[in-house]
Amino acid sequence: MGLGVGPPGVRRGRLARACVAVVLGAGLLLGAGCGGDDAKGTGGGGASRFGQFDRPLIERRLRQLCPQCPPPVIAATPDADVQQQQLDTLITRGVDVLVLSAIDPKALRPSVESAHRAGIPVVAYDRLAQGPVSGYVTFDGATIGRLQGRALLTAMGKKADGGQIVMVNGAASDPNTAWFERGALSVLRGRVRIGKSYDTAGWRPENAYADMTGAIAALGPGHIDGVLAANDSLAGAVISAFDAGAVRPLPPVTGQDADLAAVQRIVAGRQYMTVYKPYGAEADAAVRMAVALGRGRPATSVATGTVDSPTTKRIPSVLLPSYPVTAGTVKDTLIKDGVYTFDQICTPGLRSACAKAGLTR
Repeated sequence: MGLGVGPPGVRRGRLARACVAVVLGAGLLLGAGCGGDDAKGTGGGGASRFGQFDRPLIERRLRQLCPQCPPPVIAATPDADVQQQQLDTLITRGVDVLVLSAIDPKALRPSVESAHRAGIPVVAYDRLAQGPVSGYVTFDGATIGRLQGRALLTAMGKKADGGQIVMVNGAASDPNTAWFERGALSVLRGRVRIGKSYDTAGWRPENAYADMTGAIAALGPGHIDGVLAANDSLAGAVISAFDAGAVRPLPPVTGQDADLAAVQRIVAGRQYMTVYKPYGAEADAAVRMAVALGRGRPATSVATGTVDSPTTKRIPSVLLPSYPVTAGTVKDTLIKDGVYTFDQICTPGLRSACAKAGLTR
């Protein structure tokens, strides 16, 4: 970009325009921007959370805050090795700021260190990367875990005291997994018995399905009173395992991300709850932090606090609130905020279930 580099991790001067590169751990197609050829990446559909919500929100907010900035480069993949290649390509290209949702934070630490040496600030997005990141934006993971735990206890009713649950957590390589789990256990510990607890490799539903099938076989189909599933994809796999085992009635199952399929399961009474995270607020904070860094201002000009990673202390951070969603609150959360329309949720086959849940136009 023709920019001078000062001390490690610090650009000289203020930029009127910043080239922002966004590298996400999700199935997005790579978008061109900031000049030059696309970095190599794997393609995917727009059905992922990042494709449906984060990407358009980030692009729109960047246009609003920095209309003179070129469109962001957006690269995405579910593969940590490919993500490392994407990062290294973008660092070589000389982008001004990297927004990174790291698939494997530990494995990507060398790339973050390379960016730092090249004077390119890195904003960790949604999960905390290791290495000298300049800022961090996410939703408070402990709060998410507590919301899931409290909802599960409510759904379990009398079985909330002494009942047996299964925990289907996220990937062990994702720092958010332990964060969510700690929040949930702060509510569940001492109230329920945890019959089985799994870390789901790669957050992959097929792995959650296999784990849940094993839990049903080990514990017995009539001895699982609830499932703490870390997100909606895992929740869907858990419910499929119950269906395959002809487990009835379905025990309550939690989720996270407010995926449309999960919201429909909630309305239909097959999943108890999800956690709604207003992605617009996350995208806004990340873009504001990236633009500030690209213009030579510190991340503390946007941050509201600090967090520590295994490698870096007092990282300027924004931790955002999230909200529980059950059948009775879909209208006042997701529909009210314009995440989904009534018609998207209440397809013809779900109209009677929607009416029963009080979800009407």
